Amino acid sequence: MDLFNQTDLFSTDEVRKTEFVLPGADIVLFENYFSTEESNKLFNNLIKNTPWQQEQITIHGKEVDYPRLTAWYGDATKDMKYTNTKSTMHSWSADLLFIKERIEQEVNVKFTRCLLNYYRDGKDSVDWHQDYKGEQRKNTVIASVTLGATRPFQLKHSTRKGLKRLAIPLTHGSLLLMQGATQENWKHKIPKTTKKIKPRINLTFRWLPE
Repeated sequence: MDLFNQTDLFSTDEVRKTEFVLPGADIVLFENYFSTEESNKLFNNLIKNTPWQQEQITIHGKEVDYPRLTAWYGDATKDMKYTNTKSTMHSWSADLLFIKERIEQEVNVKFTRCLLNYYRDGKDSVDWHQDYKGEQRKNTVIASVTLGATRPFQLKHSTRKGLKRLAIPLTHGSLLLMQGATQENWKHKIPKTTKKIKPRINLTFRWLPE
């Protein structure tokens, strides 16, 4: 039995593009970027074939599990200097190369690494954060692909508290592009939920200028 199998009698798998007008950000959402058939196959393959790892963080001297499972993939010639983790960097799989090459049709960069996050249920989450650190945030490209259950991707400005927060539902097969200084100016999170929801995989393909 498939671990995730989404069907919709009214779905045409038509790609829908939405550009978000936010100060200091360049964010574009492509819904149905991958067809339902492609998304179902990729989800099931990645669940079964990814060497998921339970990372930990030290809080008040105590080791605590991250509320999700992770895995890092990337070019064999690249090291882990931008990942802020001690995880192993795995070589690209055929499924990840398929996704990577499709996304690279939208942006004029070659992604060098990818972080996979496995949200097993509504208890798994990621708190407010900005990807990368310092000067690295001023010019980045991050392509976020969702496979599985829909979760809200929340955004808030890092310094301008008066700006309204935004929540973007990331659906099965969607692609969210965050470019330019988005990481410098905006924080994002995937909140916990008490609702009973199916698992979700998120892939964030990353690029930084050398």
